[in-house]
Amino acid sequence: MGLTKKTKGLVALRANYCCEYCRSQEQFSPSQFSVDHIIPSSKLGGDDLDNLCYACQACNNFKYVDTSTTDPITGQNFTLFNPRQHHWEEHFLWNEDTTELIGITPIGRATIVKLKLNRQGVVNLRKALKSLGLYP
Repeated sequence: MGLTKKTKGLVALRANYCCEYCRSQEQFSPSQFSVDHIIPSSKLGGDDLDNLCYACQACNNFKYVDTSTTDPITGQNFTLFNPRQHHWEEHFLWNEDTTELIGITPIGRATIVKLKLNRQGVVNLRKALKSLGLYP
């Protein structure tokens, strides 16, 4: 059936119109935004608000239907960052100039690699917005 407009609006508002993965702001992003099923429908994830997050289309595409991936340091499989269960600050830090994310846990590192959270376009956007005083 699909998500209602009201549900989509609630998810966007809860996220303050920012991607819950890369932290891009919808108003400045060249990418469309959508509601992501944290646990995909194909893996029996539901449409309840606890399974939905706001994501830029790039993060949503890189995540696809995956819920876990390999941590580049340990080589072990870890779940991806879940905005409804994990606290962002416990898994990620900004680098010194707040343009790149650093994973401080296996979940954070795995998510950065899988979703390409430091892809060049996002880093460039962060730099430009920071120079204008609009980021972070």
